[in-house]
Amino acid sequence: MNQLGFPILSIMLAVPTAAAIACLYLKDEGARRLALAATLIDLALGILLWATFDSSQGAPQWQFQEHVGVFGRFAWALGIDGIALLLIMLSVFLMPICILASWTSITKRVPEYMAAFLLTEVLMVGTFAAQDLFLFYIFFEAGLIPMYLIIGIWGGARRIYASYKFFLYTLLGSVLMLIAMLWMSNFAGTTDIPTLLQTDFPVEAQNWLWLAFFASFAVKVPMWPVHTWLPDAHVEAPTAGSVILAGVLLKLGGYGFIRFSLPMFPEASSTLIWVILVLSGIAVVYTSLVALVQNDMKKLIAYSSVAHMAIVTIGLFAFNRQGLEGSMMVMLSHGLVSGALFLCVGVIYDRLHTREIARYGGLSNNMPRYALLFMLFTMASVGLPGTSGFVGEFLSLMGAWQVSSWATAVCTTGIILGAAYMLYLYWRVAFGVSDKPDAAAMPDLNARELISLGAIALVVLWMGVYPESFLKPMRNDIGTIVARVDRAKPRFDPDFAVGKPNVKLPVEAAAH
Repeated sequence: MNQLGFPILSIMLAVPTAAAIACLYLKDEGARRLALAATLIDLALGILLWATFDSSQGAPQWQFQEHVGVFGRFAWALGIDGIALLLIMLSVFLMPICILASWTSITKRVPEYMAAFLLTEVLMVGTFAAQDLFLFYIFFEAGLIPMYLIIGIWGGARRIYASYKFFLYTLLGSVLMLIAMLWMSNFAGTTDIPTLLQTDFPVEAQNWLWLAFFASFAVKVPMWPVHTWLPDAHVEAPTAGSVILAGVLLKLGGYGFIRFSLPMFPEASSTLIWVILVLSGIAVVYTSLVALVQNDMKKLIAYSSVAHMAIVTIGLFAFNRQGLEGSMMVMLSHGLVSGALFLCVGVIYDRLHTREIARYGGLSNNMPRYALLFMLFTMASVGLPGTSGFVGEFLSLMGAWQVSSWATAVCTTGIILGAAYMLYLYWRVAFGVSDKPDAAAMPDLNARELISLGAIALVVLWMGVYPESFLKPMRNDIGTIVARVDRAKPRFDPDFAVGKPNVKLPVEAAAH
């Protein structure tokens, strides 16, 4: 179904692709302006997508579909449901903000830098819109390349080490996923993702397929213990690189779980749920404790990202509507809030060229607008009611509680620790002792910085005050997934047995 009558998804991929090529032939200022214009056009197209998406009861799941056969089973097949729509909107919303954040801080090879960011946008949107299994794989893996270049060329002192670590970690797991995809397409006789979502794969094969996909998605999320590439990548990446890495690229793993692992391998998801619960619980507590002792602002926020994404994974595998909707809301909120926090770090780094927390203090005196916005994003990260962070965390933990009370309790302690390290960070930066003359002399936000942070602040408050506008587009699609995995739902507390599918006894079945 395509309501608009023209291939809007292909156009959303073509605009930044053409702009990226054109940037390479322009001077620095021209490249900046073209990149900003291209990302704003994609944002306008994204708003058109949102406005025309039919989320009413009984509406078709897949909309704005395009299909052109290429060769064999491989096809240029695009289309979105409500889940993909929201993640595409997150991508196109953050991208112009990233271009603005790089306006003055990037001075070398500006045309190439802008082209790399535009290419990143193409590959992110393509990943969420792909409806062919191997087209998804191409977009999913190719997204590594521009981010590898952004970290490796425009990053900090240890950028080569960080970029290699990022590339090797994320590529290694994907080889196993490709083997699994080849087996699946051979078994089902198609590479069409909507068809594969309705295919019942043999239970004995599901565990191996689930583990192969898990190897790739767990690194992308990232889950403990394969998270160690993330702090290095964040610390060395330029500010905009950190924004898009935390804002969107980490969501590719969560999207993979909700699009492939759960609906395609429900029995394996139930059998191996203990893997998710254990790793998520460790991640929330361990990375929160590590964040508490960080001296580098970027590293602290990077470790907080691992903890927040663990709330996503525990909610995704709750096998119920609350958990799935909560996980999606956490992904959207974390994309906005972590991106904004990295922007806040970038603002003061551009002025003082250090990320060391001890070098700042008392910024609320000379940078009141900055301190106010930084406080809003800190509160959203903590999960204050009325901000985007609260809705998702509450729903995720409420869903997870129905599956495992102990795992939920462990993750809740991580939220308390999260409040500790974020409030401690904010207190030291905004209200700490101001004994550094250079920090006390820093000017407040300029117009460009105020627009970037202000735009995110409005959406964070919008999501916190009226979450229904974000829940409505995905409601039907979450319902479809819940119906699909219901047959393998694990036993709830107090009868919860890890990895034991909820098979009804004959007496129970007769009663139903």
